[in-house]
Amino acid sequence: MQKVDSDVAALEALTRVLVGVAWSSAHAAPAGVTFPQIRLLLVLDALGQVSSSKLAAALGVNASSVTRLADKLAARGYLVRGADPHNRSVVTVEVTGSGRRVVAQVLDRRHAELGALLDRLSTTQRRRAAGAARELVTAAAGAAMVGAAGPGPL
Repeated sequence: MQKVDSDVAALEALTRVLVGVAWSSAHAAPAGVTFPQIRLLLVLDALGQVSSSKLAAALGVNASSVTRLADKLAARGYLVRGADPHNRSVVTVEVTGSGRRVVAQVLDRRHAELGALLDRLSTTQRRRAAGAARELVTAAAGAAMVGAAGPGPL
């Protein structure tokens, strides 16, 4: 195994922390709502009403995966399907009020957990960490591995 640069190792450790926070915050959703379903709701809430194919592209999955996830979420009242008024063959999806409440619960938990992590830092460390995070997000926006639409929120 190749020796990893210490800066890369630090970012790798940070990804584990952030994915852990994302995973933990998903547990704020009602019982039975899975992590992939939470991710779909987060992305769809950010996009608004879109075609299933655009949602699939934003999630980086195939359309059949979106259909299966959407079926389960629609059955629970978290999203609704519709049709594009200009092309009736295009199926659209949109988060409902109930779905937005689930998204809010998850994000509230995530923000609380991230805030608790930041509270463990001094004011100077917190400012530096937030600044570094902003710089990484800006750098990632143009990175080929992230793609034009980004990976979608976890």
